[in-house]
Amino acid sequence: MIKAQWNGAVVAESDETIVVEGNHYFPADSVNSGYLRASATSSLCSWKGQAAYYSLEVGGQRNEDAAWFYPEPEAAAAHIAGRIAFWRGVTIDEIDEAQHRAEG
Repeated sequence: MIKAQWNGAVVAESDETIVVEGNHYFPADSVNSGYLRASATSSLCSWKGQAAYYSLEVGGQRNEDAAWFYPEPEAAAAHIAGRIAFWRGVTIDEIDEAQHRAEG
């Protein structure tokens, strides 16, 4: 199980992430959307396409543009459609199943 955490909260959790360029892309339905805030930021990747961003808001604190996704990825990145990745202080941890059950 892979967990994304920020400011003491689990913002995403899945055993079906896809790693691209060292980043875990979580299925959108595994992300706690209550922590996501729309952002006007965008960026362009030459092979993945146009990225859009979310800021995270947890416990009254905001982490600007800490999550990104590709609404319409290029063909070479089609496998990350519908997925969200994190950075800017969001920690990504692999939790083994026994530990996950104990925390459950």
